[in-house]
Amino acid sequence: MTTRLLITLALSALVLPGGTAVGQSSPGRVTSLTLFVGTAEGLWRSGDWARNWERESGTTTGVRLDGLGPARVVLPVGPQVYVAGDQGLFVSNDFGEVWHPLTAMIGISSLLISRWPQADPTVFVGTDKGLLRSRDGGHTFGPTALTSGPVHRLDWPGPALVVAHAGGLLVTMDEGETFAAPKSGLPAGEVRAMALSSFFAVDPVLFASPAAGGVFRSVDGGSTWTPAGLADDVVHDLVWLGPFLYAAGEAGFYRSDDNGAHWIRLSKSPGRPSTLLFPLAPAAGLEAFLATDRGLFYTSDAGGHWTAAGFEGQEVLTVATYPPPRPDLDTDVNR
Repeated sequence: MTTRLLITLALSALVLPGGTAVGQSSPGRVTSLTLFVGTAEGLWRSGDWARNWERESGTTTGVRLDGLGPARVVLPVGPQVYVAGDQGLFVSNDFGEVWHPLTAMIGISSLLISRWPQADPTVFVGTDKGLLRSRDGGHTFGPTALTSGPVHRLDWPGPALVVAHAGGLLVTMDEGETFAAPKSGLPAGEVRAMALSSFFAVDPVLFASPAAGGVFRSVDGGSTWTPAGLADDVVHDLVWLGPFLYAAGEAGFYRSDDNGAHWIRLSKSPGRPSTLLFPLAPAAGLEAFLATDRGLFYTSDAGGHWTAAGFEGQEVLTVATYPPPRPDLDTDVNR
């Protein structure tokens, strides 16, 4: 296995779209210390790395987010921040200060924009009734061939678009016109977590975690699968960080150093997880946040120990920061 430990080097030169470097302040805000959290009550923001939280309600110059409802999706992309709730899909172009509506569509459970949004304004949204596609940056949406069942996760390494769905793990090579299901090896039913190779087009390795439990591995882009451990746990999120694959399960938090052949149990899970976030800053590789049904939790030692980081006793649906995780900075070529 060949690895490229690029994260630390990339941080020193990483610049957000629009020219704001990581660690510099947007107007009145240090972006590398800002976190967003989605809960059943709405969207929350911290400007000091989870020490204090404020509810995002919007300003008089934009739309109000008071009635947003559960904020199930938060996607910061440079100065743009997207959030989806019961009122629809909204975007802020100034790091979350002023919000504007994109669509009144409800039931959005996942969101994915193209890697080059200025040149390609394609946006995919997973809903509780399938997958929809927009060609105009999220203002209008049309159907894809997937027209039923909740969509939990999306990844678009190109040309493949990979969908974790209530009916399983699906792959489309034509942006949703047709979908292919696994041929063998992956248990039937819901898939909530997946992790793709950084260079999926030439190294089509894919991990997925079905609701039946365990982790499974495919080396052919999701066609055939083999078991990859953790059969006694239900994993809700999988994240690559360099050569390490992390799994957030209901019973424990794990790391694999050898592509799922073996797993190290790092700690007991602090709650039923929904989203695992390893930020690229400030301390890339060591700090992580875990959104769970018992609140938000923080680790400073890559999952060895967890401490409460807010929203104790509440269900936290998602956690996000900018810059978002960059799969092209992961180190998983030639698995």
